[in-house]
Amino acid sequence: MSEPHEWDEPTWRGKVNAVRAGRSLLPEKWPNGARCAVALSFDSDHETNELRDGGASVSRLSWGEFGTRRGIPRIRKVLDRFGAKASFFVPAVSALLHPDEQRSLAEDGHEIGIHGWIHELNTKLNAETERDLMLRSADTLEKICGKRPVGMRTPSWDYSPNTLAIAREMGLVYDSSLFADDDPYEILADGEPTGIVELPVEWIRDDAVYFMMNRFGAQRPYTPPAAVLDIFTREFEGAYDEGGLFLLTMHPHVTGYRSRIFILEELLERITAKGDCWVATHAEIAQYCADQAGMSPNQPQKGTK
Repeated sequence: MSEPHEWDEPTWRGKVNAVRAGRSLLPEKWPNGARCAVALSFDSDHETNELRDGGASVSRLSWGEFGTRRGIPRIRKVLDRFGAKASFFVPAVSALLHPDEQRSLAEDGHEIGIHGWIHELNTKLNAETERDLMLRSADTLEKICGKRPVGMRTPSWDYSPNTLAIAREMGLVYDSSLFADDDPYEILADGEPTGIVELPVEWIRDDAVYFMMNRFGAQRPYTPPAAVLDIFTREFEGAYDEGGLFLLTMHPHVTGYRSRIFILEELLERITAKGDCWVATHAEIAQYCADQAGMSPNQPQKGTK
């Protein structure tokens, strides 16, 4: 295998162009005259963060249990207070460990999306294994919630060279794992439109980077919760000023603490006070953007649901 500095131009161009941002799908207007769209998401990793790494630490498994035991109820209380619907991206193993949680969320009108099997890293898997885990994950969530997921977020936003092809095969409406814009766009595969909407993420709009703690690694929380609220608020205000999308990623085992849940509360207070923000699930926003753009939808290939 040659070193990157030895690659010829077709090689490095091929890597860059394999998965690329296509046309913007930012609509000319949001529903009901809304100024911007707000997509709140919660990655319900629960115990799978530690299970993925071997499950050797009982204490870190209990940290994941906090997410379902205390984090989710606090988050739901805030969402209910504001009548906000959100998207919960759930590893299949988390859903199997806590099926009532997923069913209850779905019954309340929240979205349950694909988030891997056991929070695995896709770039460490071969194509066959990754495909099997993604299909099994979708089957599991459908069985538990009664509705097949239409979108995915890869665990740790880890996107392998095979991920997009699998998503296309499954007929997914959207992905929320890539970073190429602030606003929705269509994903290209080797320069060709895929019919899949990307709702882009960013580490800036993720609670984990500010609060995660691993006493045996390099992760140490360093940002005060009030400062995180300020960052998230500035991201929201920027989206509002531009008439774009504000997408936020949070984790029940990270934000669901007494000293942090106010971040979600105060953010929703500010969003609600505007009076013209569309707070919706990722699936609703992705479908609206696709419809407004007249986009040909991604269709599942024969042999998949």
